[in-house]
Amino acid sequence: MGKERGFLKLGRQTGSYRQVYERLGDFKDVYKMRSQSQSQDQASRCMDCSTPFCHWACPLGNYIPEWNDYIFHGNWKQAFALLNATNNLPEITGRVCPALCEYSCVLGLNDQAITIKENELAVIEAGFENGLIKPQRIECRTGKKIAVIGSGPAGLSCATQLNRAGHNVVVFERDNKPGGILRYGIPDFKLEKHILDRRINLWKEEGVVFKTNVFVGVDYPVDKLLVDFDALCLAGGCRLPRDLNIEGRQLKGIYFAMDYLTQSNRRLAGEEIMPQELINAKGKKVVVIGGGDSGADCVGTAHRQKASSVVQIEVMPRPAECRNSDQPWPNYPLLLKVTSSHEEGGERKWQVLTKRFIGQKNHLKKLSCVKVEFLPAAGKACPVMREVPGSEFEINADLAILAVGFLHPEQQGLLNGLKVKFDTRGNVLTDNNYMTSLKNVFSAGDMRRGQSLVVWAISEGRRCAYFMDKYLMGNSNLPVI
Repeated sequence: MGKERGFLKLGRQTGSYRQVYERLGDFKDVYKMRSQSQSQDQASRCMDCSTPFCHWACPLGNYIPEWNDYIFHGNWKQAFALLNATNNLPEITGRVCPALCEYSCVLGLNDQAITIKENELAVIEAGFENGLIKPQRIECRTGKKIAVIGSGPAGLSCATQLNRAGHNVVVFERDNKPGGILRYGIPDFKLEKHILDRRINLWKEEGVVFKTNVFVGVDYPVDKLLVDFDALCLAGGCRLPRDLNIEGRQLKGIYFAMDYLTQSNRRLAGEEIMPQELINAKGKKVVVIGGGDSGADCVGTAHRQKASSVVQIEVMPRPAECRNSDQPWPNYPLLLKVTSSHEEGGERKWQVLTKRFIGQKNHLKKLSCVKVEFLPAAGKACPVMREVPGSEFEINADLAILAVGFLHPEQQGLLNGLKVKFDTRGNVLTDNNYMTSLKNVFSAGDMRRGQSLVVWAISEGRRCAYFMDKYLMGNSNLPVI
């Protein structure tokens, strides 16, 4: 498989980004696609592992060594066939997935892992380029009607699978266009929206019906929904943001990350934003509170809006740059991530706790912060956070973005109307077959498992589709993942 001893002859070579000075002038994709020959060279590094742990790490169970071998031999058609068998949105995961598989690559034990994520992207883009990706003809319809609530990655993958099983599927989305977080939560410099539209248009041709600007539970009564459809899939995501309820929170100039990112994407799409609602970093001192992916996306967005300065703060310690004994292979390690947004400028600070917001004339002017440390405590498995005495300091800020995660799905409206049960974290409770406490009603994605990754959402949607199909028909020919 692959080139004999290819991993000894070739080193890992990732793709490149556009120059910083160039990409800061627009919101276009920062990534420069590799040539097919470069992807073939990198695929040749894939070893004939007796136990390929990349399978184990990928929530979708992608056939990674197999399609790497096809890439190496230039057989893009077969590589696409294998990739398409397990992933409904490889053009998305190939761009925004954190590549759990690469951290479990066997080669990564003593060398740099295979560029699996970029190889995946090369396969799907070759598929589009070579005309391999066409709408699938649905030969027979079952007559069953299914409603999928939410058009994020979980809802989209669930709807696609159920449609291909022959069911009549309607996807409801309360926003203007389908895509959920893929469209509104991820900046264009990571995922341009024509990529998403290209795929959704294919699914429309296959027969999936999309109804946008419909807030199910408000515009579309729950009782009517249960009568009109044979089964429901709740895939509305985990949208209730975690707040920072400290002194000064009411000041103007403090926003949630998803509100900031969503508005930026809407503006780029040509939607009109009322002047009093505009969130613009131009000429402002921006502080992003939270060190995760959403925080990094806010940093990149603020750069492009021409902020005068950008500081990102995180309460946790600075992660290690390479694995240590606490994060052994093949587990996914919590390592320092330097994204394209971080390469563009700004400052990052760790172990910083925001104590209060300071304002002037009801507008944010500063953050009062303190350094923290994490110390072991008797009887506790995790270290306990403690403020460092005398370490108080301030950060000037005109705009603060809260990127500190999400609590659980929005429960008012649809979920409370259905009277489904919730787990201890406030997510929709399901059994092992993805069915909620209500007969005929299923749930998948972040709404069920809590805030997670796009690749997990796709996997959840596919699994849910299998159990829904099996429930409706008695058995299912859909893959379980």
